[in-house]
Amino acid sequence: MLEKLNSVSKLAQGRLDYGPSIAVIDIGSNSVRLVVYEGITRSPTPLFNEKTLAGLGREVQTKGLLPADAVEKALGALKRFRALCDTMRVEKLYVLATAAARDAKNGREFIAAAEKICRAKIDLISGQREAELTALGVVSGFHRPDGIVGDLGGGSLELVDVHGARIRPGTTVPLGGLALQDRSGGSIKKAEKIVRDTLDNVKLLKAGEGRTFYAVGGTWRALAQLHMAQTGYPLHVMHGYVIRAREALEFSRLVHRVNPESLSQIEVVSAARRPLLPYAALVLEQIVRMAEPRDVVFSALGVREGLLYSLLDGEEKRKDALIAASQELNLLRSRSPQHGEELIEWTDAFMATSGIDENAEEKRLRRAACLLADIGWRAHPDYRGEQSLNIIAHAAFVAIDHPGRAYIALAIFFRHVGLLHDEELSPRIRELASTRTLDRARVLGAALRVAYMVSASQPGVLPRAPLKVERHRLVLRLEGNCAALAGERVASRLKHLARLVGREPVVICR
Repeated sequence: MLEKLNSVSKLAQGRLDYGPSIAVIDIGSNSVRLVVYEGITRSPTPLFNEKTLAGLGREVQTKGLLPADAVEKALGALKRFRALCDTMRVEKLYVLATAAARDAKNGREFIAAAEKICRAKIDLISGQREAELTALGVVSGFHRPDGIVGDLGGGSLELVDVHGARIRPGTTVPLGGLALQDRSGGSIKKAEKIVRDTLDNVKLLKAGEGRTFYAVGGTWRALAQLHMAQTGYPLHVMHGYVIRAREALEFSRLVHRVNPESLSQIEVVSAARRPLLPYAALVLEQIVRMAEPRDVVFSALGVREGLLYSLLDGEEKRKDALIAASQELNLLRSRSPQHGEELIEWTDAFMATSGIDENAEEKRLRRAACLLADIGWRAHPDYRGEQSLNIIAHAAFVAIDHPGRAYIALAIFFRHVGLLHDEELSPRIRELASTRTLDRARVLGAALRVAYMVSASQPGVLPRAPLKVERHRLVLRLEGNCAALAGERVASRLKHLARLVGREPVVICR
């Protein structure tokens, strides 16, 4: 039995073979983090992720030094991280250090000690380079981003303008949470003046009007996490979480003007992060006031992912990260990855003739759904829809917003449970879906039900079973030896789809 499993695992592994694992250690002003990735890909998957809040930048602004206890804690974390890399057989380790090590008088001494422990050269990146890598992280994690990217660390704030893959030169200012706390002596009132005076001189913020502000950094993510908890948001996925500018302004003002411990739902934020929340909120409030963006979107990707993206060749960079991730999951979990690819062309032909208005974003989401349509097949039949919905709604996808997640998850849910079981659908997921999204998900789910009933998930069938609207009829053509696949269940599912698109169902065998 073991020999059989080993043989199968070569074809359907739990991990994809991208060669040796790659790791990045990010030595920031507040945290020191290790992330080990499966490989350098358009949609990199973390195998391991751990951070330590060392607080290296706690006294750099006033004393000019990395605190001795923070240095000891950071070096201890690096010792463990190096051992973890050895245990996981990491062959390539990148180590980045940012504002605290860059600005402190004893920063070079710390870097030397850290390099000895890590057994790797540490890249002490400039503020300009940090801004660039952060922007690349957003480029890698959002579909055609457009706006101002802000990365709030412990020591500095990096700001850079991004439009698609175009990145303009950025700027860095000493407005990180620890730096502000240090410079202001713990006074929010003094910190407010420091932030206002500093940002007054940042001209690129004027280019943010009516666009998106992409918020990067652990303390801003903690702020978003608190907002999610207070509003009862239905999806606990940080990447792509959106707050409208006016609401972000009001929420940020609230957080920095009261004691964080008095805030409702504050327990969702770690105790170590809470003291810096008011400073992060203060910076965000001032940015929203000055840049006047349309909305604030939170990114889980930043400097580390930007570094990995910079290592890709041109062809890989041009790939759609959502489609790339969906192809990987299709390969790992579907009965036939080729069938998922064939579904794309099959639904392309159906949608092109259906008369249904489908914009470019809906098309890419539909294609991702085709690749993900069979990932729940190993579950019990009664729970395939629910399990698929949960996997898709909470998967580590990027380049997709939350309503997009809902569309794909709902389409695959309907593909498994049918169209008459709304009572089984979580109302929390439906909160994210507009009427249009729900209607599109029903149509796609119904089309997938026809496809799987015809093909039994096997490759090579759908190209010989085209589905198109012809002269106001929904026609399923079963060609050659596929004609024998016609039957009552196929006709029934075609009828359900035809009702949704307002056409007469017809099965033609020839």
